[in-house]
Amino acid sequence: MAPAAANYYSAPPHAHQKQRGYRICDTCGAVENPAAQKFRLCGGCMTTQYCSPECQKSHWPSHKTICQHTAAQMSGAKQQAIGPAYPDENLAKYLRKFTSTHSSLLGWAGFQALQLKRLPANIRQSALLIELSYNAHAESLYRFSVANTHIVSRTYVTSHDPLVAADISRREERCRRSGGIGTLVILVQCGGISQVMPVEVDPPSKISWDSRDDWAEVLRHFVESGRTDFKPISTTARGVVYG
Repeated sequence: MAPAAANYYSAPPHAHQKQRGYRICDTCGAVENPAAQKFRLCGGCMTTQYCSPECQKSHWPSHKTICQHTAAQMSGAKQQAIGPAYPDENLAKYLRKFTSTHSSLLGWAGFQALQLKRLPANIRQSALLIELSYNAHAESLYRFSVANTHIVSRTYVTSHDPLVAADISRREERCRRSGGIGTLVILVQCGGISQVMPVEVDPPSKISWDSRDDWAEVLRHFVESGRTDFKPISTTARGVVYG
């Protein structure tokens, strides 16, 4: 399993505020402004993001172990015979790209699936498992479809890999220090390849997203339509807000 640093929570009050949903630098906590400059991904694990080369360099001593572990797993996955249903040796790379492309959608689906607005304590016991089917399509946005979704015990993810569990725990501590409720764990799986996506979550009082029981249908629609323009809906006193 490979951890993905997909952190979607508001910056602390002293930091420059951005709309919820942007990525944060894994070193300094700076909030990404895609219109000005996109964050750089670690070239080893291709999941952790940084706002600058300086932040990436200073984070390397603490990131090195999990980065090399993730890169080794991805390399091993390329060499494994996944099976007749998944013949493409690039499946691991495609799955990482899928998780990155749909990170906002996946984070929202996990928030809805665990009912964190109403039951924030669920973040400590449960995780969302998303099972994908692979389609050998020339266009990357159509290579996966959602086969099934399950709410599983969080230990289903953390008990199999101590390094992944430690990485999630580190993010959880950072999130709670910033006033969040913890780290939402999402496991995206296709065949024998999986990607772990930890999402640091604000307290429900700061999240205006509408609660949706149809989250699984919304997830399936956006993935299978090849859409990347997902924005959560919030109903406020001023009307409906997207984003």
